[in-house]
Amino acid sequence: MRKSLFLLASAAMLAACQPASTPSYYGPSNNQSQAVISVSASANVKVAPDQATVSAGVVSQSKDAGQAMRDNAAKMSKVFEALDEAGIERSNVQTSQITLQPRYDYSDRKAPRITGYEARNMITVMTDDLAKTGAMVDALVKAGINNINQVQMTVKNPEEAQNKARAEAIAKAKAKAESMAEAAGVKLGDLKSLNESGGGRPPVMYQRAAAMEMDSTPVAPGEQTIGITVNMSYAID
Repeated sequence: MRKSLFLLASAAMLAACQPASTPSYYGPSNNQSQAVISVSASANVKVAPDQATVSAGVVSQSKDAGQAMRDNAAKMSKVFEALDEAGIERSNVQTSQITLQPRYDYSDRKAPRITGYEARNMITVMTDDLAKTGAMVDALVKAGINNINQVQMTVKNPEEAQNKARAEAIAKAKAKAESMAEAAGVKLGDLKSLNESGGGRPPVMYQRAAAMEMDSTPVAPGEQTIGITVNMSYAID
């Protein structure tokens, strides 16, 4: 009898030391997440660009590497003079690339051999006077530019348009949440979260191969679209 009682007591102690099993059902608790209504909305504002950036440069070729670089430097000096005459400040001109590469002959299925060299000097020119963009491109070509990558139109200070788009997107999202709450027969509570994405669209770009003789280059700034998307969550009271 004593042995049986001892065994029962030992079993009880072992059971107490074992971890409790995970229950298969949880009742509602006070710390459960509050129900929310989540919405998103977007708004776009169109604004005219007020800044133009031209990416262009000079490409020179010669059988001698040094001669290619000298020819390139001479052409770029004329380009800088043309920019000065056009009233473009040097602070708005930036060298973006200088390269010297060999040119190879791959003909006759032989090992490639160097036949000459190609020098490149690329610059980026910025102006706030969009009306002069076309004339500036023409002046660059006349001065010796023979490679134009792109003409890019941008908005210098997009913050005002972004703020307007943000306010419109938030108003639309809030109205959507209120409509959903009314349709569901619940009361909209406090704002629980708010985040946004977007902020703009890629700048407008114009591309055109350079020619030594050309009419005045037409440039149309057009409009850019500044877009904002917001995501909001409201508590349900």
